[in-house]
Amino acid sequence: MIESLQHFDVDLFLMIHRGLSNPFFDWLLPLMRNKYFWAPLYLFIIIFCVKEYKRKGWLMIGMLLLTFAIGDLTASRLIKYSVGRIRPCNEITLTNEIIHRVPCGSGYSFPSAHATNHFAIAVFLIFLFYDRWKPILPLALAWAFIISFSQIYVGVHYPIDVFGGAILGILIGLFTSKLHQKLQNKI
Repeated sequence: MIESLQHFDVDLFLMIHRGLSNPFFDWLLPLMRNKYFWAPLYLFIIIFCVKEYKRKGWLMIGMLLLTFAIGDLTASRLIKYSVGRIRPCNEITLTNEIIHRVPCGSGYSFPSAHATNHFAIAVFLIFLFYDRWKPILPLALAWAFIISFSQIYVGVHYPIDVFGGAILGILIGLFTSKLHQKLQNKI
């Protein structure tokens, strides 16, 4: 069972990593996973929360940072070292299959911290703003998806790493959303 799942994961990885290869994705998807590319969006969220919600905006930002911290610590510091899965770009059996689009990194692969963090933030933002702005739902999920998908395309994560990170991120986003609701009711 585990062996067939791993085989499926590698096949799906190669189908995305190599099979979808094209100059446009080679330009776009490394950019989508770059934290500096999204800095203006993060700055906008901070300014918007503070300007629009005043004191409650600072709680929103604090909870957003907590959401990121829980996601990053859980994925990068706890689970990755326990699982110890090698990244596809470091996997010896895939050496001839990998297209090096970004530096590989030396860390482990499961779960994807990018997927965990961005799905956690997306879910938190959805719960925060959905009542006021319905388009946040598809936009936030598409944002988290494209960042997560790019991890597979550039060769640093398998699809199951991304899927596991997305599920973990969703759970963290739900948790911090509920925590934010309780804290906001006390203010």
